[in-house]
Amino acid sequence: MIATGKAVVVPGTNVDTDILYPGIYLNIDDPELMKPYLFEGLDPSLRDQLVGDTVLVVSENFGMGSSREHVPLAMKASGVRCVVGSSFARIFYRNCINLALPAISCPQAAEAAKAGSEISVDAAAGTVTVDGREFSAAPVPPFMLEMLERGGLIPWAQHKLARS
Repeated sequence: MIATGKAVVVPGTNVDTDILYPGIYLNIDDPELMKPYLFEGLDPSLRDQLVGDTVLVVSENFGMGSSREHVPLAMKASGVRCVVGSSFARIFYRNCINLALPAISCPQAAEAAKAGSEISVDAAAGTVTVDGREFSAAPVPPFMLEMLERGGLIPWAQHKLARS
């Protein structure tokens, strides 16, 4: 699976899902209607940078806090094709995979990326290319790649059940 896009850099370490998508908007269940509230508690101007295919670049322990599926859903609806970071909170990472949004831990690539950088991520090979410079990351395990390619955990599980 290959994802490409222009970098949008989210500042800060230990960025909490509670500020990425505040609780007051959790009653919204349509990803298209979630888009206006993504980054609301952090920096709403980040939404204006999400034009076309985007690779979100984040720092350490991104997505800590509440288990909010709204964050990756709103990201996908806003054109985010992949998240590249130094590290992710466990629940956020699995929410991304379960919702078919690749999340790749590659501290060197996250550090090299600047706003507007061209980024390409090959999740199967474990490579992240930032403005022509290639960095190594751990390849995404095959069963998670299959989940990403099938559109997330639910379509993946439905496919597995249909085959048994």
